Amino acid sequence: MPLKTYGVLIGRAVDTRREGGSDSPHYQIHITDDHGTDYRAAVNVLSAQQPSELLYFVSEDFRHPITARLEGLTSGWNTLPPGPGGPNLDFVRGNLFDPALMRKLPPDLEGPDNDLADLLDHSVRRAVTDAQARVYLFGERWGPEVRVKDKIFGFLPGNGVHDIHMNQGNSGRFRGDDGVWQDGGLLIHFPAQSRWVAVFLAFQSQSWKTDDATGHTIEDVDGSRPVPGTRPVRIVAALVNPRGPAPEAETVTLLNASPDPVDLTGWQLQDRLGRRSDVPPGPLAAGAGRTVPLGGGAQLGNHGGEISLLDARLIKVDGVSYTAEQAGREGWSVVF
Repeated sequence: MPLKTYGVLIGRAVDTRREGGSDSPHYQIHITDDHGTDYRAAVNVLSAQQPSELLYFVSEDFRHPITARLEGLTSGWNTLPPGPGGPNLDFVRGNLFDPALMRKLPPDLEGPDNDLADLLDHSVRRAVTDAQARVYLFGERWGPEVRVKDKIFGFLPGNGVHDIHMNQGNSGRFRGDDGVWQDGGLLIHFPAQSRWVAVFLAFQSQSWKTDDATGHTIEDVDGSRPVPGTRPVRIVAALVNPRGPAPEAETVTLLNASPDPVDLTGWQLQDRLGRRSDVPPGPLAAGAGRTVPLGGGAQLGNHGGEISLLDARLIKVDGVSYTAEQAGREGWSVVF
């Protein structure tokens, strides 16, 4: 079953603690909200399953429509309803980043800038020293534990968020945590710089091909992360905001980057809410492009959105996202 209480904690980072030497070390963050409530965010830096080193992706200038969807949420804990309608994270369906760009790091080593705790320190300590910075921690809440002091920072009641990592495609005893639109993550907003920083973590044992209903691994396909430069058909452009009155003639352009033709029969384009448009069938020659009219299926909103390309088995092949700023120029295609 999915996480019991999924949501996002919004607040100010006031302290950090590196926790090493245990079977399941974490990078601990002390958060306070605007009402004076204390929370602890426990960020995994080591996996309980082999391989033990975590995968990470960091963007120092994160641009994605998810940041606009966070507007209006209050300081403190915000429970998010299931599904793609809100600011929920999903590493497979949300097109937050390219999984091929993730790298692995050990949890905590002697010396500077050589482990996952150092990487987290680099971003979070800047937020601690900036009174205007706000952190957004996605995961599962625990507490409040009325009679139990926090074991790391000592505040009462104990209260916080964990599972700040990918929460689908698990194996073994962690399979019960699987779900869709419930992945964890860390976003930091620096208002003075109009900049967002994003940190996303995953376990090497997790699959990147998961069932759309359960989040469980799809057993009969290769669920490993894509190797950079090996995906044959890519989404390379989208005409999000065409000239002229509604209904607009939105299109998405595909490119076959491989040296061989690819049969696109049965392929589809899908938006964040699951609406789909058929890709014209037939082979796409090596190096050739194909512009797909969306018609009444998938929709490209002018306030930002996500586009995914599915093969004939409805397995995701590629995915992109665009912001409202990118979609703002009428008649211009967004190039990915």
